[in-house]
Amino acid sequence: MSTSLLPVLDNNREALTTDFVDVIDAEVKKQSGLSGTAVKAAYGAAQKVKPGVVASATKKMLPDFLTALSPLWDSKPAGTAFGDHLAANSDTAAEALLAVTDGRAESAPAGLTKAYKSLRGKAKGYVTDALVPVGTVIEKYAG
Repeated sequence: MSTSLLPVLDNNREALTTDFVDVIDAEVKKQSGLSGTAVKAAYGAAQKVKPGVVASATKKMLPDFLTALSPLWDSKPAGTAFGDHLAANSDTAAEALLAVTDGRAESAPAGLTKAYKSLRGKAKGYVTDALVPVGTVIEKYAG
């Protein structure tokens, strides 16, 4: 598996974490309707069970996320924004990221696992919606 994006972590881990948490927060905030209410409730519950869990989990999973997205980075056509490339390959990108979170959810505390499982059915759509900003954050540091 390609690890071409792992050098992005060098000296950038804290900033990447902050930027990705901002993306996650923005994606949660823009949810609406019944499913949006469920997402917001599960997100709030996860943060209540373990304050700082989103930042902590994001920071821990960064190497796995970057490794999962490295093949897409490697295949990005010159002159194409990485977020646009991820969106154009949304099925592959979303599945790669969800494979990371699925693996982590298996060993998470029961309360967090329950919150994750309650959202997992719709997770691919949420991840797909976030691909452009995720790509923008990665490109910011991978330059």
